[in-house]
Amino acid sequence: MSTFGQLFRVTTYGESHCKSVGCIVEGVPPGMSLTEEDIQPQLTRRRPGQSKLSTPRNEKDKVEIQSGTEFGKTLGTPIGMIVKNEDQRPHDYGEMDEFPRPSHADFTYSEKYGIKASSGGGRSSARETIGRVAAGAIAEKVLQQISKVEIVAFVSQIGAIKMNRDPFNPKFQNLLNTITRDQVDSMGPIRCPDVTVAEDMVKEIEKYRGQKDSIGGVVTCVVRNLPTGLGEPCFDKLEAMLAHAMLSVPASKGFEIGSGFAGVELPGSQLNDPFVFDPEVNRLRTKTNNSGGIQGGISNGENIYFSVPFKSAATISQEQATARYNGTEGVLAAKGRHDPSVTPRAIPIVEAMTALVLVDALLIQKSRESLKGIVH
Repeated sequence: MSTFGQLFRVTTYGESHCKSVGCIVEGVPPGMSLTEEDIQPQLTRRRPGQSKLSTPRNEKDKVEIQSGTEFGKTLGTPIGMIVKNEDQRPHDYGEMDEFPRPSHADFTYSEKYGIKASSGGGRSSARETIGRVAAGAIAEKVLQQISKVEIVAFVSQIGAIKMNRDPFNPKFQNLLNTITRDQVDSMGPIRCPDVTVAEDMVKEIEKYRGQKDSIGGVVTCVVRNLPTGLGEPCFDKLEAMLAHAMLSVPASKGFEIGSGFAGVELPGSQLNDPFVFDPEVNRLRTKTNNSGGIQGGISNGENIYFSVPFKSAATISQEQATARYNGTEGVLAAKGRHDPSVTPRAIPIVEAMTALVLVDALLIQKSRESLKGIVH
Protein backbone atom coordinates (compact mmCIF):
# COMPACT_ATOMS: atom_id res chain seq x y z
CA MET A 1 0.00 0.00 0.00
CA SER A 2 1.04 3.65 0.06
CA THR A 3 1.25 4.08 3.86
CA PHE A 4 4.25 3.21 6.03
CA GLY A 5 4.59 3.24 9.82
CA GLN A 6 2.40 2.74 12.89
CA LEU A 7 2.59 5.81 15.15
CA PHE A 8 4.64 7.94 12.76
CA ARG A 9 2.71 7.27 9.56
CA VAL A 10 3.57 8.43 6.05
CA THR A 11 1.29 8.20 3.04
CA THR A 12 2.79 9.16 -0.33
CA TYR A 13 0.96 10.04 -3.53
CA GLY A 14 1.73 10.78 -7.16
CA GLU A 15 3.09 9.30 -10.38
CA SER A 16 6.19 10.10 -12.39
CA HIS A 17 4.56 12.59 -14.78
CA CYS A 18 1.46 13.77 -12.94
CA LYS A 19 1.05 17.39 -11.74
CA SER A 20 2.64 16.85 -8.33
CA VAL A 21 3.93 14.32 -5.83
CA GLY A 22 3.95 14.52 -2.04
CA CYS A 23 2.85 13.01 1.22
CA ILE A 24 0.78 13.22 4.38
CA VAL A 25 2.69 12.69 7.65
CA GLU A 26 0.86 11.80 10.86
CA GLY A 27 2.27 11.41 14.36
CA VAL A 28 4.59 14.42 14.37
CA PRO A 29 4.81 15.81 17.92
CA PRO A 30 3.14 19.21 18.37
CA GLY A 31 5.16 22.33 19.13
CA MET A 32 8.26 21.39 17.13
CA SER A 33 9.87 24.06 14.95
CA LEU A 34 9.40 23.08 11.30
CA THR A 35 9.61 24.98 8.01
CA GLU A 36 10.43 24.10 4.41
CA GLU A 37 14.08 24.93 5.19
CA ASP A 38 14.23 21.83 7.41
CA ILE A 39 13.05 19.61 4.56
CA GLN A 40 14.50 21.09 1.38
CA PRO A 41 18.19 20.08 1.86
CA GLN A 42 17.44 16.37 1.59
CA LEU A 43 15.16 16.87 -1.39
CA THR A 44 17.90 18.85 -3.08
CA ARG A 45 20.31 15.97 -2.49
CA ARG A 46 17.76 13.61 -4.09
CA ARG A 47 16.74 15.76 -7.06
CA PRO A 48 17.58 14.80 -10.66
CA GLY A 49 19.85 16.78 -12.97
CA GLN A 50 22.64 17.30 -10.42
CA SER A 51 25.42 15.98 -12.66
CA LYS A 52 26.19 13.90 -15.72
CA LEU A 53 26.00 10.83 -13.45
CA SER A 54 22.23 11.25 -13.14
CA THR A 55 19.20 11.80 -15.36
CA PRO A 56 19.14 15.23 -17.03
CA ARG A 57 15.49 15.70 -16.05
CA ASN A 58 15.52 19.20 -14.57
CA GLU A 59 13.26 19.38 -11.51
CA LYS A 60 13.70 21.90 -8.70
CA ASP A 61 11.81 19.59 -6.30
CA LYS A 62 10.83 22.57 -4.17
CA VAL A 63 8.68 21.46 -1.24
CA GLU A 64 5.69 23.35 0.12
CA ILE A 65 4.10 22.58 3.48
CA GLN A 66 0.33 22.68 3.00
CA SER A 67 -0.95 21.83 6.48
CA GLY A 68 -0.04 20.82 10.01
CA THR A 69 2.09 23.85 10.90
CA GLU A 70 1.43 27.44 11.91
CA PHE A 71 3.97 30.20 12.47
CA GLY A 72 6.76 27.67 12.01
CA LYS A 73 5.49 25.24 14.66
CA THR A 74 3.88 21.81 14.24
CA LEU A 75 0.28 21.55 15.41
CA GLY A 76 0.23 17.81 16.02
CA THR A 77 -2.18 17.43 13.10
CA PRO A 78 -1.36 15.77 9.74
CA ILE A 79 1.38 17.54 7.82
CA GLY A 80 0.73 17.75 4.10
CA MET A 81 3.61 18.42 1.71
CA ILE A 82 3.60 18.93 -2.05
CA VAL A 83 6.29 19.05 -4.75
CA LYS A 84 5.16 20.08 -8.22
CA ASN A 85 6.41 18.22 -11.28
CA GLU A 86 7.65 20.91 -13.66
CA ASP A 87 9.82 19.16 -16.27
CA GLN A 88 7.31 16.65 -17.60
CA ARG A 89 7.74 14.93 -20.96
CA PRO A 90 5.05 12.25 -21.18
CA HIS A 91 5.49 12.11 -24.96
CA ASP A 92 8.87 10.42 -24.36
CA TYR A 93 7.01 7.27 -23.34
CA GLY A 94 4.89 6.52 -26.41
CA GLU A 95 6.63 3.15 -26.83
CA MET A 96 5.00 1.99 -23.59
CA ASP A 97 1.70 1.64 -25.44
CA GLU A 98 3.27 -1.25 -27.35
CA PHE A 99 6.10 -2.59 -25.20
CA PRO A 100 6.39 -3.55 -21.54
CA ARG A 101 9.93 -2.36 -20.83
CA PRO A 102 12.31 -5.20 -19.82
CA SER A 103 12.71 -5.59 -16.04
CA HIS A 104 10.44 -2.60 -15.42
CA ALA A 105 7.03 -2.51 -13.72
CA ASP A 106 4.96 -1.87 -16.86
CA PHE A 107 3.88 -5.49 -17.28
CA THR A 108 3.23 -6.28 -13.61
CA TYR A 109 1.24 -3.08 -13.00
CA SER A 110 -0.85 -3.82 -16.07
CA GLU A 111 -1.46 -7.38 -14.87
CA LYS A 112 -2.35 -6.22 -11.35
CA TYR A 113 -4.66 -3.30 -12.11
CA GLY A 114 -5.74 -3.89 -15.70
CA ILE A 115 -4.52 -0.37 -16.44
CA LYS A 116 -1.22 1.46 -16.09
CA ALA A 117 0.19 4.97 -16.21
CA SER A 118 0.74 5.99 -19.81
CA SER A 119 4.04 7.76 -19.09
CA GLY A 120 7.11 6.93 -17.02
CA GLY A 121 6.96 4.29 -14.33
CA GLY A 122 3.85 5.62 -12.61
CA ARG A 123 3.94 4.72 -8.93
CA SER A 124 7.00 2.54 -9.51
CA SER A 125 8.99 5.60 -10.55
CA ALA A 126 11.62 7.06 -8.22
CA ARG A 127 9.56 10.29 -8.29
CA GLU A 128 7.37 8.61 -5.66
CA THR A 129 10.29 8.70 -3.21
CA ILE A 130 10.06 12.49 -2.95
CA GLY A 131 7.31 12.07 -0.35
CA ARG A 132 9.46 9.60 1.57
CA VAL A 133 12.44 11.96 1.63
CA ALA A 134 10.30 14.90 2.76
CA ALA A 135 8.78 12.83 5.56
CA GLY A 136 12.19 11.41 6.47
CA ALA A 137 13.56 14.91 6.99
CA ILE A 138 10.88 15.50 9.62
CA ALA A 139 11.60 12.13 11.22
CA GLU A 140 15.29 13.01 11.40
CA LYS A 141 14.55 16.26 13.19
CA VAL A 142 12.52 14.38 15.82
CA LEU A 143 15.34 11.83 16.27
CA GLN A 144 17.96 14.59 16.52
CA GLN A 145 16.05 16.45 19.21
CA ILE A 146 15.28 13.37 21.29
CA SER A 147 18.58 11.51 21.07
CA LYS A 148 20.96 13.31 18.67
CA VAL A 149 20.67 10.37 16.27
CA GLU A 150 22.92 10.60 13.22
CA ILE A 151 22.16 8.78 9.95
CA VAL A 152 24.77 8.77 7.19
CA ALA A 153 24.61 6.80 3.95
CA PHE A 154 27.25 6.57 1.23
CA VAL A 155 28.08 4.71 -1.97
CA SER A 156 30.34 1.74 -1.24
CA GLN A 157 30.25 -0.01 -4.63
CA ILE A 158 29.56 0.71 -8.30
CA GLY A 159 29.53 -2.35 -10.54
CA ALA A 160 32.59 -4.44 -9.58
CA ILE A 161 34.43 -1.43 -8.11
CA LYS A 162 34.11 -1.38 -4.34
CA MET A 163 35.57 0.29 -1.30
CA ASN A 164 36.46 -1.65 1.82
CA ARG A 165 33.34 -2.58 3.76
CA ASP A 166 34.71 -5.65 5.53
CA PRO A 167 32.75 -5.70 8.83
CA PHE A 168 35.76 -7.20 10.65
CA ASN A 169 38.19 -4.52 9.43
CA PRO A 170 39.01 -1.83 12.08
CA LYS A 171 39.47 0.79 9.34
CA PHE A 172 35.93 0.25 8.11
CA GLN A 173 34.54 0.36 11.64
CA ASN A 174 36.40 3.61 12.26
CA LEU A 175 34.85 5.07 9.12
CA LEU A 176 31.41 4.13 10.44
CA ASN A 177 32.22 5.94 13.69
CA THR A 178 33.32 9.17 12.02
CA ILE A 179 31.79 9.59 8.54
CA THR A 180 29.56 12.66 8.07
CA ARG A 181 27.17 13.79 5.36
CA ASP A 182 29.41 16.75 4.60
CA GLN A 183 32.27 14.34 3.90
CA VAL A 184 30.05 12.20 1.69
CA ASP A 185 28.82 15.20 -0.31
CA SER A 186 32.33 16.61 -0.61
CA MET A 187 33.13 13.66 -2.88
CA GLY A 188 30.86 15.12 -5.54
CA PRO A 189 28.00 13.28 -7.24
CA ILE A 190 29.50 9.82 -6.65
CA ARG A 191 29.17 10.19 -2.83
CA CYS A 192 31.82 7.59 -2.02
CA PRO A 193 34.07 8.54 0.93
CA ASP A 194 37.00 6.42 -0.28
CA VAL A 195 39.13 8.64 -2.53
CA THR A 196 41.11 5.61 -3.76
CA VAL A 197 38.10 4.21 -5.64
CA ALA A 198 35.71 7.18 -6.08
CA GLU A 199 37.26 8.32 -9.37
CA ASP A 200 37.13 4.79 -10.78
CA MET A 201 33.46 4.61 -9.82
CA VAL A 202 32.76 7.81 -11.74
CA LYS A 203 34.55 6.42 -14.80
CA GLU A 204 32.56 3.19 -14.52
CA ILE A 205 29.25 5.07 -14.60
CA GLU A 206 30.44 7.28 -17.46
CA LYS A 207 31.47 4.19 -19.42
CA TYR A 208 28.00 2.68 -19.25
CA ARG A 209 26.37 6.03 -19.88
CA GLY A 210 28.38 6.31 -23.10
CA GLN A 211 27.12 2.88 -24.12
CA LYS A 212 23.49 3.93 -23.49
CA ASP A 213 23.49 1.38 -20.69
CA SER A 214 23.33 1.39 -16.88
CA ILE A 215 25.16 -0.12 -13.92
CA GLY A 216 24.21 -0.95 -10.33
CA GLY A 217 25.85 -0.39 -6.98
CA VAL A 218 25.65 -0.64 -3.20
CA VAL A 219 24.68 1.94 -0.57
CA THR A 220 25.97 1.48 2.98
CA CYS A 221 24.30 3.29 5.89
CA VAL A 222 25.29 3.83 9.53
CA VAL A 223 23.14 5.01 12.45
CA ARG A 224 24.81 6.48 15.53
CA ASN A 225 23.52 7.47 18.99
CA LEU A 226 20.35 5.39 18.78
CA PRO A 227 18.89 4.52 22.22
CA THR A 228 18.74 0.93 23.40
CA GLY A 229 15.47 -0.99 23.47
CA LEU A 230 14.00 -0.10 20.07
CA GLY A 231 12.35 -2.84 18.01
CA GLU A 232 9.36 -5.09 18.57
CA PRO A 233 9.65 -8.88 18.83
CA CYS A 234 8.83 -11.03 17.02
CA PHE A 235 7.67 -9.91 13.59
CA ASP A 236 8.61 -6.23 13.84
CA LYS A 237 12.23 -6.72 14.82
CA LEU A 238 14.21 -3.57 14.12
CA GLU A 239 16.29 -5.17 11.37
CA ALA A 240 13.12 -6.65 9.85
CA MET A 241 11.54 -3.20 9.65
CA LEU A 242 14.72 -1.73 8.19
CA ALA A 243 14.79 -4.51 5.60
CA HIS A 244 11.11 -3.86 4.81
CA ALA A 245 11.86 -0.17 4.35
CA MET A 246 14.92 -0.69 2.16
CA LEU A 247 13.33 -3.32 -0.06
CA SER A 248 10.42 -0.94 -0.69
CA VAL A 249 12.80 1.53 -2.38
CA PRO A 250 12.75 1.31 -6.20
CA ALA A 251 15.59 -0.79 -7.68
CA SER A 252 16.73 -2.22 -4.32
CA LYS A 253 17.52 -5.93 -4.43
CA GLY A 254 18.69 -6.99 -0.97
CA PHE A 255 19.58 -6.13 2.62
CA GLU A 256 22.63 -7.05 4.68
CA ILE A 257 23.16 -5.94 8.29
CA GLY A 258 26.21 -6.18 10.54
CA SER A 259 28.54 -9.03 9.63
CA GLY A 260 25.92 -10.20 7.13
CA PHE A 261 26.94 -12.99 4.78
CA ALA A 262 30.59 -12.75 5.85
CA GLY A 263 29.57 -13.85 9.34
CA VAL A 264 28.65 -17.37 8.24
CA GLU A 265 32.35 -18.12 7.77
CA LEU A 266 33.20 -17.54 11.45
CA PRO A 267 32.41 -19.79 14.42
CA GLY A 268 30.33 -18.36 17.23
CA SER A 269 33.43 -18.03 19.44
CA GLN A 270 34.76 -15.43 17.00
CA LEU A 271 31.51 -13.90 15.80
CA ASN A 272 29.94 -13.22 19.21
CA ASP A 273 30.04 -9.67 20.63
CA PRO A 274 31.30 -9.84 24.25
CA PHE A 275 29.92 -7.28 26.71
CA VAL A 276 32.02 -4.73 28.58
CA PHE A 277 31.04 -1.97 30.99
CA ASP A 278 31.62 1.56 29.70
CA PRO A 279 31.88 4.07 32.59
CA GLU A 280 31.55 7.02 30.19
CA VAL A 281 27.97 6.10 29.34
CA ASN A 282 27.40 4.10 32.56
CA ARG A 283 26.05 1.00 30.83
CA LEU A 284 27.06 -2.20 29.13
CA ARG A 285 28.39 -2.03 25.60
CA THR A 286 29.77 -4.64 23.21
CA LYS A 287 33.49 -5.01 22.58
CA THR A 288 32.85 -5.74 18.90
CA ASN A 289 29.82 -4.97 16.76
CA ASN A 290 29.34 -7.93 14.45
CA SER A 291 25.62 -7.82 15.28
CA GLY A 292 25.29 -4.43 13.59
CA GLY A 293 23.76 -2.73 16.63
CA ILE A 294 20.75 -5.04 16.92
CA GLN A 295 20.35 -8.19 19.02
CA GLY A 296 17.13 -10.16 19.26
CA GLY A 297 15.55 -7.58 16.99
CA ILE A 298 16.19 -4.79 19.53
CA SER A 299 18.75 -1.98 19.40
CA ASN A 300 21.66 -2.43 21.82
CA GLY A 301 23.08 1.11 21.63
CA GLU A 302 25.92 0.36 19.20
CA ASN A 303 26.13 1.65 15.64
CA ILE A 304 23.56 0.13 13.32
CA TYR A 305 25.08 -0.44 9.91
CA PHE A 306 23.76 -2.16 6.82
CA SER A 307 24.14 -2.28 3.05
CA VAL A 308 21.57 -2.24 0.24
CA PRO A 309 22.33 -3.28 -3.37
CA PHE A 310 20.63 -1.34 -6.18
CA LYS A 311 20.28 -3.00 -9.55
CA SER A 312 21.29 -1.47 -12.86
CA ALA A 313 18.50 0.88 -13.94
CA ALA A 314 15.92 -1.00 -16.01
CA THR A 315 15.23 1.78 -18.49
CA ILE A 316 18.11 2.21 -20.95
CA SER A 317 18.38 3.87 -24.38
CA GLN A 318 20.16 0.89 -25.92
CA GLU A 319 18.10 -1.20 -28.34
CA GLN A 320 16.71 -4.37 -26.77
CA ALA A 321 15.00 -7.28 -28.51
CA THR A 322 11.80 -8.01 -26.59
CA ALA A 323 8.07 -8.69 -27.05
CA ARG A 324 5.13 -6.34 -27.42
CA TYR A 325 1.98 -6.63 -25.31
CA ASN A 326 0.33 -8.42 -28.25
CA GLY A 327 3.05 -11.07 -28.20
CA THR A 328 4.85 -10.10 -31.40
CA GLU A 329 8.60 -9.61 -31.31
CA GLY A 330 10.16 -6.19 -31.68
CA VAL A 331 13.04 -3.92 -30.78
CA LEU A 332 12.70 -1.32 -28.03
CA ALA A 333 15.00 1.68 -27.62
CA ALA A 334 13.53 3.62 -24.72
CA LYS A 335 13.36 7.39 -24.95
CA GLY A 336 13.32 9.75 -22.00
CA ARG A 337 15.94 10.84 -19.49
CA HIS A 338 17.31 8.14 -17.24
CA ASP A 339 20.03 7.54 -14.66
CA PRO A 340 23.06 5.53 -15.83
CA SER A 341 23.30 4.54 -12.16
CA VAL A 342 20.61 5.17 -9.56
CA THR A 343 22.95 4.39 -6.66
CA PRO A 344 24.32 7.88 -5.82
CA ARG A 345 20.85 9.44 -5.83
CA ALA A 346 19.57 6.68 -3.52
CA ILE A 347 21.62 8.09 -0.62
CA PRO A 348 18.96 10.49 0.81
CA ILE A 349 16.23 7.92 0.15
CA VAL A 350 18.03 5.29 2.22
CA GLU A 351 18.58 7.87 4.97
CA ALA A 352 14.92 8.89 4.88
CA MET A 353 13.55 5.36 5.11
CA THR A 354 15.98 4.63 7.95
CA ALA A 355 14.72 7.68 9.83
CA LEU A 356 11.08 6.68 9.30
CA VAL A 357 11.70 3.22 10.76
CA LEU A 358 13.66 4.54 13.73
CA VAL A 359 11.31 7.37 14.70
CA ASP A 360 8.35 4.98 14.60
CA ALA A 361 10.22 2.48 16.81
CA LEU A 362 11.22 5.29 19.17
CA LEU A 363 7.65 6.55 19.56
CA ILE A 364 6.42 3.00 20.21
CA GLN A 365 9.07 2.50 22.91
CA LYS A 366 8.39 5.91 24.47
CA SER A 367 4.70 5.00 24.65
CA ARG A 368 5.61 1.80 26.48
CA GLU A 369 7.95 3.60 28.88
CA SER A 370 5.36 6.28 29.65
CA LEU A 371 3.13 3.63 31.23
CA LYS A 372 5.81 2.48 33.69
CA GLY A 373 4.87 3.62 37.14
CA ILE A 374 1.28 4.28 36.09
CA VAL A 375 -0.02 0.74 35.76
CA HIS A 376 0.20 -1.63 38.74
